[in-house]
Amino acid sequence: LGAFCRHTHVAVKGTGAGPLANLIFGVKDIYDVAGHKTGFGSPDWLATHGPATRTAPSVQILLDAGADLVGKTHSDELTYSLTGENAHYGTPINVNAPGRIPGGSSSGSAAAVAGGLVDFALGSDTGGSVRAPASFCGIYGIRPTHGRVSLEGACPLAPSFDTCGWFARDPVLLERVGRVLLGDTSHERPRKLLIADDAFRIAGDVVTRALGSAVERVSSLIGIPAAVTVAGEGLSHWAQVFRVLQGAEIWAGYRDWVTRVKPALGPGVKERIEWTSTIRPADVDTAREERETIARRMDALLTGNAVLVLPAAPGIAPLRNRSQKELNDFRDRAMSLLCVAGLARLPQVSLPLASLDGCPLGLSLIARRGNDTMLLTFARELEGAHT
Repeated sequence: LGAFCRHTHVAVKGTGAGPLANLIFGVKDIYDVAGHKTGFGSPDWLATHGPATRTAPSVQILLDAGADLVGKTHSDELTYSLTGENAHYGTPINVNAPGRIPGGSSSGSAAAVAGGLVDFALGSDTGGSVRAPASFCGIYGIRPTHGRVSLEGACPLAPSFDTCGWFARDPVLLERVGRVLLGDTSHERPRKLLIADDAFRIAGDVVTRALGSAVERVSSLIGIPAAVTVAGEGLSHWAQVFRVLQGAEIWAGYRDWVTRVKPALGPGVKERIEWTSTIRPADVDTAREERETIARRMDALLTGNAVLVLPAAPGIAPLRNRSQKELNDFRDRAMSLLCVAGLARLPQVSLPLASLDGCPLGLSLIARRGNDTMLLTFARELEGAHT
């Protein structure tokens, strides 16, 4: 499936005892494993960095819980893409949508889980890098509340948005892994369901109809939904706020390395990195203020254990090897949906509840900050009620 990295391969046995005993997992090649190099999806990054001196805490927690690490999984270059098409290392195969991208940047982790190569896998999500691949590959994935799971020992992209996420083929295991990583034993339940009308409009009528029965399944357990407009200014405007802030953080973090090394960046990533160098400080200041307004809006909207339902992506996985213009157009629409949780630092789960043209299509749920396990428990209960 092309999911695993050969150039940074590492396997580590877990303790063999604990809540994740007898399970195997993969780790996105941005997380450090002691004594081994981290590739970050970039040959130039690999060549200019030495082996890690310690294992990332999030990986160590999984090993301590009994699971065995069987390999590093591919990532988009510097994690700055949503496609999974890495110009240097290739594109992992999406077994549930042949000929289509797996999504990124956690491409290898999603492909490995979808293909049954591992029980679960660790990814990361800044602007959708777990949620989009989960939707495209027909698996479960979660972006947790920002800061809930340690990203120490992981290559950052935009620190104020970066999160440690994970994938599984079933919601029971997604929750088991979550309770280990989150250290949370709470059992809250959603009390109110909100439908993001503006998000569904962006996805369009075909996607909305395809997700209709999935929305009905969710409402059957929570109650009659209330339609809301998430962004009065428009979700495309929110996406631009996200884009400016993310870009400014990327350039601040990697300006020195890019200037010194002059890495051979692949198409799309190269242009985006170049663009980050042009962002004006005044635009960043404005975007920061807008972000906090957005966060307050979402906190108020999601009070009282409310959950917001919206498409995980604006459609099924695009075909492989599309033009950069086509991919950029899709990326813009996707970011209008994916930016919400990132801007407001919220947890969001992607559920493989629908299909379109024979390909997976995810429905997602967003909750208030800290309500991660509420989402995980609900995903499990939803599957149980269906079966």
